[in-house]
Amino acid sequence: MLIGFALVILLGALLLTLPISSRSGQWTNPLDALFTATSATCVTGLIVVDTYLHWSVFGQIVILLLIQTGGLGFMTLATMFSFFFRRTISLSERLTMMQSLGVDEMAGVVRLTKHILVGTLIFEGTGAVILSIRFASDFGWKDGIFKGIFHSISAFCNAGFDLMGQRSAFSSLTAYSGDIVVNVVIMLLIIIGGLGFIVWEDVYHQRSFKKLRVYSKLVLVFTAVLVVGGALLLAVFEWNNPAIMDSLDGKGKGLAFLFQSVTTRTAGFNTIEQSAMTSPSVLLSMILMFIGGSSGSTAGGVKTVTMGVVLLAVFYVARGRRNIEVLGRRVSYDDVLRAVAVVVIAIVLVVTSIFVISMVEPFSLRDIAYECVSAFATVGISMGITPQLTALSKLILIFLMFAGRLGILTITFTIAMKLAKRRDDVRYPETKLMIG
Repeated sequence: MLIGFALVILLGALLLTLPISSRSGQWTNPLDALFTATSATCVTGLIVVDTYLHWSVFGQIVILLLIQTGGLGFMTLATMFSFFFRRTISLSERLTMMQSLGVDEMAGVVRLTKHILVGTLIFEGTGAVILSIRFASDFGWKDGIFKGIFHSISAFCNAGFDLMGQRSAFSSLTAYSGDIVVNVVIMLLIIIGGLGFIVWEDVYHQRSFKKLRVYSKLVLVFTAVLVVGGALLLAVFEWNNPAIMDSLDGKGKGLAFLFQSVTTRTAGFNTIEQSAMTSPSVLLSMILMFIGGSSGSTAGGVKTVTMGVVLLAVFYVARGRRNIEVLGRRVSYDDVLRAVAVVVIAIVLVVTSIFVISMVEPFSLRDIAYECVSAFATVGISMGITPQLTALSKLILIFLMFAGRLGILTITFTIAMKLAKRRDDVRYPETKLMIG
């Protein structure tokens, strides 16, 4: 899986360096091409050159294909070709699909993949039609249809790449901050893509919240709480901020707060200028980015259920309880350890990156922290400093995007298995330590 993603990124970077990929017909800097390919494949959205102004239609199509590959996973797309050519899917391929989709059982994994492909086509297709009609009134049918398809796929895959540079470079969707159609369609695509394929399958078959598995219930509840709670807090922090809100009426403000809360769940589009937000809103956005979406989805971050398990563990430890229970079920000890490991490793990785970049860059700690969290959580919203970073800082962000998309545990376990020398079944006597 690690090698597969790396190969896709390198192939994309190679194509993007070619003169045919740029509007100017010139070769693109290899590091900028690698950064863009990584950002697209890892469905992040951080950019060092404006997607519309720098890349040709060919380059934009390459980016779109990388987004789709990264969003669904190359194993899902490989399975699609197996269906198309009626080829039998081997046992090893099924095992890899299990890992890619984050499921525990091999039974039904092929059926789940089929449903993912069909669901993706329906959601992205519907979004593309609506957005194409809306954009056609601004850009004409030819350009409007291409923009509709591009933004629908980018939103569903939680990538955040946009083609609005012809209005203003690096402007994202700020020109549509008060547009209900664009905001609602993009938000729905982001949320659906961020819920995860397993939750789709569960909702499709059960059709009732009570019948859903515990994991699906937690995802839906946490998502609703984070989106609504985030929007309300942003309203408190930004309602009277003239730098952002002076041009918006009450409806526009509500849309802006809701969109910002949704997009920080790893999407990367923005309808308000990030650098103009107050410090509390910046901190809140970083927290929402760090949490991210759900496991087995197109989203990044440490994931909603992971953070939920860690918070529940803290709550139960504070109450002197040993077992962690949720919705009538006990959370396994191994799951608690994995959740804590993910959060701790993520914090160490992000903080270390912030520390290193702050030593070589002249920008404020706030702006650097925002870029690092955005890269790790594969979000893509930015304070606008990414294009100005040095080569070292860009390489660090590339690593953060790669680690954030593949998953902390996937990379950690892969490295640990290579370095493991001691048998795991050897147990030493237990000891007590002073904690706290």
